[in-house]
Amino acid sequence: TLTRADRLVGQVLGLKGQLPDVFAEIEISYYLLRRLLGVKTSDGGKQAKVQKLAKTEILMVNIGSTATGGKVIAVKGDLAKIALTQPVCTQEGEKIALSRRVDKHWRLIGWGQIRKGTKIEVVES
Repeated sequence: TLTRADRLVGQVLGLKGQLPDVFAEIEISYYLLRRLLGVKTSDGGKQAKVQKLAKTEILMVNIGSTATGGKVIAVKGDLAKIALTQPVCTQEGEKIALSRRVDKHWRLIGWGQIRKGTKIEVVES
């Protein structure tokens, strides 16, 4: 069945015409943490600092209960444009979490809010 093994996690169900928009790219305002959580530096000192977002970097973006990959297209100040690997049904103003791959583990590096994005038209079948 569809609900076995949490296969519907992150999916959105609703009446036609009443769901939020589906986005392929999002523009966000974001805030990065000062230090990585749960990661020590190689010399055993303090926790590692969080680097700024880099163009073409791959991140994991959590929007609601949906986790999807994203590629950073542009960064300017505290604004970034991210191309999502899977389209996401969400709305502008929604809060998101940003994670980066550190030593084969996804680590929380910051959070943000969706400002606007590139919408996809949903086709009926």
